[in-house]
Amino acid sequence: MNGSSPNEPETGRTLVIGSSGFIGRFITEACLESGQPTYVLVRSSSNSPSTKATTIKFLQDKGAIITYVLREYAIEIVISAVGGESILDQFTLVEAIKNVHTVKDRKRKVRREIEKCGIPYSYICCNSIASWPYHDNTHPADVLPPLDRFQIYGDGTVKAYFVAGSDIGKFTVMSINDDRTLNKTVHFQPPSNLLNMNEMASLWETKIGRMLPRVTIAGEDLLQRAQEMRIPQSVVALITHDIFINGCQINFSLDKPTDVEVCSLYPDATFHTTAECFDEFTKKIFGNAKAVSKPVTASNNDIFVTAGKPEALAITAICT
Repeated sequence: MNGSSPNEPETGRTLVIGSSGFIGRFITEACLESGQPTYVLVRSSSNSPSTKATTIKFLQDKGAIITYVLREYAIEIVISAVGGESILDQFTLVEAIKNVHTVKDRKRKVRREIEKCGIPYSYICCNSIASWPYHDNTHPADVLPPLDRFQIYGDGTVKAYFVAGSDIGKFTVMSINDDRTLNKTVHFQPPSNLLNMNEMASLWETKIGRMLPRVTIAGEDLLQRAQEMRIPQSVVALITHDIFINGCQINFSLDKPTDVEVCSLYPDATFHTTAECFDEFTKKIFGNAKAVSKPVTASNNDIFVTAGKPEALAITAICT
């Protein structure tokens, strides 16, 4: 499936970079489900992990078109869901789109380059994945919440927005052809999913039917891990500090003309709650059997999107 189908629509062609990653996979699936011609940019490397190859094959079987060069197709929309050590690779992507017509510091550099080139864009700030926020795991949503003890960052009272991966994909695709998101930053702030770590811990205890001990990890400990300069582990530790110590997801107002909030854009659309996401984790532990017989009393985290315009549109996702 390396070419266009004769019956393929001539508009809405969408290219996803980073489709083999956790967020990229959800976005690619959402694109395919929307009926848009969906292309997946793949590096021609023999060193790719087998898990990535499996994901690419899965997406290809669902209808994704595999490509190794951006200029081969009349791409209208480019969605970049890369992160970690790959963030600065987006400079090459920006140049390719133009020819076709801290971590945050890196992301800002990429954003400024996009804007300097005059590429129409949408920045998707989807905040945290709806799972336990491990500070030492790049894909915490692939890992069960703790079953032995909780590691609480600081005093555990700083709140963050938690969003299911499927919702990140769904609302990103909804934003692609929405003129209201053109050259805007789209923030994901579902009120029902605004929780702090103490609340997350209590929720998980309710799901598994027992209480777990809690260990405090100070902000200084996270910064020390960040200074070790191990990629991507140090990046994750730094992001964790920014979210759960500094409160970067809640300590600002959406008062700029370039800010829009996804719940305001689509008031009738629903998000999966964090409780529902935790239910999926309990199924992996207990199967479909009910995990808890009675309540437990507990003590006391840029997608870069381009719009469907004559020029290629760029989308950057920021998920922590």
